[in-house]
Amino acid sequence: MYERFYGLQERPFDLVPNPRFLFLTARQREALSNLRYGLTTPRGLTLLLGEAGTGKTTLMQTILGELENPQIEHVLLSNPTLTRAEFYEYLAAGIGLSAAAGESKTQFLFELRRHLLKRHEAGQLSAILFDEAQSLPYELLEEVRLLSNIETSTVKLLNVVLAGQPELADRLNEPGLRQLKQRISLRCELTVFDFQETAAYIAGRLRIAGGDPAKVFTREAVLAIHEASGGVPRVVNVLCDNALIGGFAAQTKPIVKAIVDEVCRDFDVRSKASSPSPNRSPSEDADELPELRVASRSTGGADTQAAEIAVPRRRFSFF
Repeated sequence: MYERFYGLQERPFDLVPNPRFLFLTARQREALSNLRYGLTTPRGLTLLLGEAGTGKTTLMQTILGELENPQIEHVLLSNPTLTRAEFYEYLAAGIGLSAAAGESKTQFLFELRRHLLKRHEAGQLSAILFDEAQSLPYELLEEVRLLSNIETSTVKLLNVVLAGQPELADRLNEPGLRQLKQRISLRCELTVFDFQETAAYIAGRLRIAGGDPAKVFTREAVLAIHEASGGVPRVVNVLCDNALIGGFAAQTKPIVKAIVDEVCRDFDVRSKASSPSPNRSPSEDADELPELRVASRSTGGADTQAAEIAVPRRRFSFF
């Protein structure tokens, strides 16, 4: 729709967890490393926390893209609001167990342990990942705990990842779930972007899509997007995409603050009035944005474009 008008080869702000557009701040990079470690070594239970829209699913998809090899099998459950019977039916099908294992918990556990031991003896790993884990019913959280107990006297046989919003951490503090919390061996958390990170995120996605950031958004427009979104990547995407639609309709480039303000009114998004640095205004930080480096890296044989923040060397070329 607006791609050609803004010199883009594709839409840069679609709401899909595309690893090509992965943006790594220090916190995201740490979380990615934790996930990678928790799935490529027998670590047991890993916890990934983050507010809605901060990129948990994108990180999960990035890691799963790296694990496309027979050495590490995995099952991803992204809709955990299941009954206990449906839960075991889904896992049995995902792991490749018999139909009987999907109908009987006893048969499931018998086949699963035999399957995991066979893979362990062959030097292979297995993992189950739960996205939106804050929605797991209590009874299924208890089943997750029991699954994470599958082990030998020396090693864990099944890695488990729980990815969810901060209320998952609150649930794990409940007395009835203390045993599950005690089994968490790795824990990481994603946070919202500060202004510099928001600007670098927008610029990175535009460059990956083939555009020139300075010709698409003004600095004031980016500042307005950051203040309205509170640095939540998903909200940034929504505002940017709709600003591009509005700018195209008005035949305006680059996008100016007035267009962003109109989009915020349409979506009833109000400024979070967040400031990235104490005693500094966002406009002051805008003059000292870090230079963006778009780096191509190889992960498990597949090239992934990752936008990373480089060490600040000069004023940000975006503006």
